Amino acid sequence: MTHDEVWPMPVLVQPRGDVSPLHEPEDPGAWEEPDTYTRNIPLDDVRLDLPADLVDMLRSWTSAHRPEGFASRSDRRAHIKQGLAAARRLAVHLGPSWGVRYWDEDLRTAKWVCWGCDRLHWERDEHGTPPHPLDITVEGEFKFGPLRSDGFGDFFPDDPAAGLSLSDSLVADLYTWARSIDTTLNLEITYREEGKYDDEWPRLFREGAQLAERTAHELGPLRTVTYKGLAHGGLAVLTSVAWRGDRKL
Repeated sequence: MTHDEVWPMPVLVQPRGDVSPLHEPEDPGAWEEPDTYTRNIPLDDVRLDLPADLVDMLRSWTSAHRPEGFASRSDRRAHIKQGLAAARRLAVHLGPSWGVRYWDEDLRTAKWVCWGCDRLHWERDEHGTPPHPLDITVEGEFKFGPLRSDGFGDFFPDDPAAGLSLSDSLVADLYTWARSIDTTLNLEITYREEGKYDDEWPRLFREGAQLAERTAHELGPLRTVTYKGLAHGGLAVLTSVAWRGDRKL
């Protein structure tokens, strides 16, 4: 069994009386049937690197499980919904390195929890591989989206297919930056006054660098963000600098 054949690593979220509700198969390649997930994964497993609040969320959820049955159906459904919320948090945290499944005790199903689109899927690779762009480029170019990635082309920060889940403020600022580039080039072409916009391109260049760094911060260490500068304004506004989370590469 090669590394590629078992990638991403599978984990099942299901309360079974252990302190941790996380389980993996003894053989990582045997990920299809829920019954094969027989090895419990401790919440402090270094491979997961779970934040404290997510550890508390998973621990409290599994401790609230009642194998003998809940007092009411509404209590049972509330517990199932809480588990799904925890599984989604886990999927977002782990990203593409792990394949997270959630066991729905009512439906008796184990669906895959998408780390990017916040949906449940029957198939592990519902989106294809990779499901969302992992290497993002921030680049300013006339009439193009401010983001791009191989296989996706250029796109805007709130494109649901990309699954970025950026903050509203960052999405708005990236849109504003892209529109400013369009406006500046239109004015430069229209009025053709030499030197009039020489200060504007460096300003947009600096603004783009800040936006790229903010994008990297919000996306975290699972994705690489590269800033390429501006396609207009000359060599002074071209660059190539990359981050993975808050770490500059």
